[in-house]
Amino acid sequence: MSSEQLTLEKFEEACETVKQVTLDTELIYSDYFSALTGAKVYLKPENMQRTGAYKVRGAYYKISTLSEEERSRGLITASAGNHAQGVAFAASRTGAKAVIVMPTTTPLIKVNRTKALGAEVVLFGDVYDEACEHAYELAEEKGYTFIHPFDDLDVATGQGTIAMEIVKDLPLVDIILVPVGGGGLATGVSVLAKMLKPNVKVIGVEPAGAACLSESLRQGHVVTLPGVNTIADGTAVKTPGSKIFPFLQQNLDQVITVPDEELVTAFLDVVENHKMIVENSGLLSVAALRHIDCRGKKVVSVLSGGNMDIITMSSVVQQGLILRNRIFTISILLPDKPGMLHRVSGILAECGGNVVKLEHNQFVSINRNAAVELKITIEAFGTEHKEEIIRALKEGGFDPHQVHALL
Repeated sequence: MSSEQLTLEKFEEACETVKQVTLDTELIYSDYFSALTGAKVYLKPENMQRTGAYKVRGAYYKISTLSEEERSRGLITASAGNHAQGVAFAASRTGAKAVIVMPTTTPLIKVNRTKALGAEVVLFGDVYDEACEHAYELAEEKGYTFIHPFDDLDVATGQGTIAMEIVKDLPLVDIILVPVGGGGLATGVSVLAKMLKPNVKVIGVEPAGAACLSESLRQGHVVTLPGVNTIADGTAVKTPGSKIFPFLQQNLDQVITVPDEELVTAFLDVVENHKMIVENSGLLSVAALRHIDCRGKKVVSVLSGGNMDIITMSSVVQQGLILRNRIFTISILLPDKPGMLHRVSGILAECGGNVVKLEHNQFVSINRNAAVELKITIEAFGTEHKEEIIRALKEGGFDPHQVHALL
C-alpha cells in the first residue's frame, strides 16, 4: 500500500478542495429506522449532492491533481452514471473535454444528465466492466487521460471526505454502512473513518447479485465474477479495484450482501418516511440495517445516490407494493350465472378492498355453467387486510378451494 497516498494530509486537502463544488449533506436522524432497529440511525443524504451522488467528490479532487497537460488531452472514464456526471461536471468546471463510456443498460436519466453537463457519451457493453475496457481502448487510441471511477487512490481520497463530514456531525458514531460496487467509496470512508475514530465499525454492503468484493475477500485476492445480476445498476461491478483492495482488506470490518427484493422495500421505506428518492445502489446501506445487530448504537447509512429514472421508479414502487401485500391478485372460479359478479364486488366493498383490474375468462372450463374464472387485482392496506379479504370471499359462499391468491 502506498505510504504517500490515503494520508490524513491528503484527506484534509481533499476536504478543502471538494468544498468548492459540493453541497452540504448534513445527517438526517431517522425516527422510523431508529424505532425499527433499536439504534439511533442517521442518513447521510448524498442523493441530495450536486449531480445527485457522492461521485462528484472523487472526480473533482482527482481532476484537481492533474497537470494542465493531462487535462488538455481530454478526460475519459467509464461509468454506469454517477461517476459519469461527476467527471462531466468537474471537467466543465476546469474547461476540459470529457468523454464518458456508459453501459447500454444505463438509465436514461443518467445518460441525458451526463450529456447536459457537456460530456460526449458513448454507449457500450451490458455492464460496467465492458464499458471500462472500451474506455481504456479509446484512451489509448485518442490519448485521453483516464479517470477511473473507483480503482484510483486520489478518487478514493475524494470519496473519503464523506467520513470527515460524518465524524464532524456525529463524533460518537459507532457504525458506518457504505454501499460497495468497485470499492472506491468504501475505501475512502473506511480509511479516513479509522484515522479519525479507530473504534468505529465500517461495514460495506453489496447487492447479492454482484458481490465481487465479498468473493474477493473470501479468496484473499481480487477475483472477477462470471456475471452480475442486480437492480442496483450503480454497483453492478464484476471486479473490485486491485489498487484499493488492500485498503479494503485492512479497514472494512465486515461486508454483507442484500438481495434485490430488500432494496425494493427499502425504497418504499425511504419514500414514505423521509420523502426522498434514493436509487437502488444507494439503498444498500438502508436495507443492511435489517441484517446487523446495532441496538443501542449510533449508526450512519450512506445514501450514495438518487439518480433513478421514472420507469425504474415505477417498477420498484409496483414491486414494493406487491411484496408488502398492498397490491395482490386473486383467482376465483364461479358459475357463469347472473349476479355472481355483483356478489363478489359486494364482499370486496364490505372489506374495503379497491379493485384495480378485473379479468373475466369464460373459457377456463369446457362447461361454462360449472365455472368461469374471475381474476381480480386488488389494492389493500397490507398483509392482514389481504388475508381478511380472501377469508371473506371464502366465507361468502364461494368454494374455498376455488379462491386462490396469485400474488
